[in-house]
Amino acid sequence: MRCVRNALDQLLLPAECLLCRSLLSFRDSQHVVCDVCRHRWRPVRAPWCGRCGQPEPLFGRCRVCADWPAALVLARSAVWLDPGARDAVHALKYGGLPRIAADLAGAMAAFELPGRADAWLVPVPLGAGRLRQRGYNQSERLARALSRRWNRPLVELLVRTRDTVTQTALTPEARRANVAGAFATRNAEGGTRNVETRNAEAGTRNNRTDECSAFRVPSSAFERPLVLVDDVFTTGATLAAAARALEQAGARTVLAVTFGRALVPDFT
Repeated sequence: MRCVRNALDQLLLPAECLLCRSLLSFRDSQHVVCDVCRHRWRPVRAPWCGRCGQPEPLFGRCRVCADWPAALVLARSAVWLDPGARDAVHALKYGGLPRIAADLAGAMAAFELPGRADAWLVPVPLGAGRLRQRGYNQSERLARALSRRWNRPLVELLVRTRDTVTQTALTPEARRANVAGAFATRNAEGGTRNVETRNAEAGTRNNRTDECSAFRVPSSAFERPLVLVDDVFTTGATLAAAARALEQAGARTVLAVTFGRALVPDFT
C-alpha cells in the first residue's frame, strides 16, 4: 500500500533536487539531492593531519588540533564546504528540511574509524533557545541517519549548559572562548535519551527509530569509543569543547565526524 501511495505522490507531485531543481526519478524520490549534485560534493582527501584531518604543512606541529583534549584522537569530514555542500547544510540547519540529513549521512558513511564496531554516536547538542527556534537539532538528525547506516546506537550524552553566540564571524580564538565550558554530560540520576541502543547492541534494528526512551547512563558508556557527530568542522572548537566534557566524565576515546569542512580563515 505504501509503494502505491508513494508512486501516486511521485506522479502527481514529482520530487525535485533541492540544489539543481532537476526532477528525481521514482527510484531516487526518497532523496532530497540528486546523484549528480551529490557527486559534485568535493571529498576531503589526504594528505592531512593524521589527527584532525586538516590539510597542513608536512613538518611542524598542527595548529588546528594542538590544544585539543587528549581523548579526542581523530576527526574527519566528508566533503569541503563548497557552494553545493553549503546549500545542503543550510537547508538542514535553517531551511526546515531535516530529512536531507539522510543524504548528508550517506556521504559520511564511508568513514573508516578505529573501534567503530563498538562505538556509540553522540550528537553535539543545541542550546535551548536555538532548539526551540529550529524545532530539531540538526546534529542529532545527522547522527540518527548515520546510526541507521552503521547500525550503531545513538546516545545523547551531552547537554548545552548555556546558549552561545553564533560562531560564523568569530576568529578561532573567539570561537574557543565562546564554547569553553558550554557542554556537560547528563548525569546518571537524570538519565539521558537513547535511540536504538539495545537493538543495535544485539545486531538488530528497531523499526520505530523515532521513539526514544529514558535510560541511566552506565559507567561503561565512557569506556567505549564515542563518536561526536556535527554538521560542519571549521576550527574544531565546538568538537574540542564537547570532547573535553566527555573526557572529564571518563571517556577514553572520542572520535568526531562532520559532513562539511570549511576552509579555516587566516586571521593572522
